[in-house]
Amino acid sequence: MGSTASSEITTEHQHLTTSHDYKGGWSFYLVLAGIVTTLGSSLPVGYNIGVVNTPADVIKSFCNESFITRYDVVLDEKWLNVLWSFVVSIFIVGGCTGSILGAVLANSLGRKMATVVTSVLSVAGGLLFLLCQKANSVEMLILGRLLVGLSGGLTTSIVPMYLTELAPAALTGAMGVACPMGVNVGVLVGQVMGLDFILGRAEDWPYLLSVYALLVIICLPLLFILPESPKYLFVVKKNEERALKELSRLRGVSPSVLSEDIEVLREEVRGSQATSSAWSMLRVLRDPRLRLPLLLACTMQAGQQTSGINAVFYYSQTIFKQAGLSAQNSQYATIGCGFINVCTAVLMLKLLPRFGRRPLLLLSVFTAAVILAALAACMRFMNVVSWMPYVCMIAVLSYVLVYGFGLGPIPYFIASEIFEVGPRPAGMAWGSLANWGGNFLVGMSFPSMREAIGPYSFLVFSGVTAVLFVFQKIYFPETRGKTPTQVTQLCSRGLQSKPLLASHLSGV
Repeated sequence: MGSTASSEITTEHQHLTTSHDYKGGWSFYLVLAGIVTTLGSSLPVGYNIGVVNTPADVIKSFCNESFITRYDVVLDEKWLNVLWSFVVSIFIVGGCTGSILGAVLANSLGRKMATVVTSVLSVAGGLLFLLCQKANSVEMLILGRLLVGLSGGLTTSIVPMYLTELAPAALTGAMGVACPMGVNVGVLVGQVMGLDFILGRAEDWPYLLSVYALLVIICLPLLFILPESPKYLFVVKKNEERALKELSRLRGVSPSVLSEDIEVLREEVRGSQATSSAWSMLRVLRDPRLRLPLLLACTMQAGQQTSGINAVFYYSQTIFKQAGLSAQNSQYATIGCGFINVCTAVLMLKLLPRFGRRPLLLLSVFTAAVILAALAACMRFMNVVSWMPYVCMIAVLSYVLVYGFGLGPIPYFIASEIFEVGPRPAGMAWGSLANWGGNFLVGMSFPSMREAIGPYSFLVFSGVTAVLFVFQKIYFPETRGKTPTQVTQLCSRGLQSKPLLASHLSGV
């Protein structure tokens, strides 16, 4: 407690400074921030990732009819597939662009207002989806995909950083999981909404693509009542008065009982030497002191995609059908995989504070590599051995489970724990760019791999994931209980930091 606090304030707030309640940090505004950003920002990202898959054939027909009506051009199958690939991939292009812009907006507008921008872009994309059929405009569909991609890239770059900066040290992991949990929920909601008896009918595709915007519209006004990140205000903008005011509102206590939080802010000021314009993505890339944190963030984010999670979901329906499930039940089983992904994200709220980041990530990555190799072997004999489809089904469910316990959620927020406040937006932007880039790489290469080597594609994913495990095993420090400044110091010697890490951190 601050030495200048009056005895009256001391009496009023003494229980807050010593109780588990305050140390845990759960307050009204912290919970509200988690809910609003998860539902209004992260969920739409997941929703838009896969929602176009269900009505793909119907939308292709719309594109062809639009070209005939407006341009008197009939697209043959080849050019229609090219156009559809563009509609799908422009989302990832937007995501990569949004990741880069996230570093700029997070420092120029602030974390909160940058999140508002993501919501506005998301709503604009939803409106274009809703109106494109009536306007008979493929261009509106493409622009909508670009806008929701931009929103998605900004979200994965900004929202985890915003939430972890709002959270007290004990809850950074729990708040960091909120963003990937929202993405997982969005993917699941997209699968459910695509069922025939909901919005899966041919004539409903504009509503299927745009319905998420209702949730964004509901959450958007609530963003304005959330506090701005005190770390951003204190360290980047040098506005100590407003930072303390927002911190007090966020924690629900008087500034006089926030001495520990204030000391953390001052430590970041001393360590980062941040200014509002000093840390660009290029400067972070060139700084030797940040080389290892940057490698850790980017390899984790890219590795999340190159672990083959999308390939597993692609093959899942085939595996479920060969195990004896009907086409409809196979679709339900795939939705069940998405539900497992959501459940593990929820469990991570409890597991991260207890076990830390390093053990969970390494266990998840190692087990995922083993299961992917086993899945490749099992699928080789799926048509030969009668019971092998059941083994494959167990392997798919097991993979989704272990993916959700580390490789899925941790990469989203880890950059916010290994970069100080100044370079953090640029570090988050690089990580987000690596994630979207990995998504693009897998999306472009997997169809060719599937055509050339079939289920042996999983051996490629297994090998890449094994390399990720080795790198993280050697260099990834435990961040639980450490400030970003402390972690940066541990990693300050780049790849030569290995002896330093080995002397301070135990393996798993």
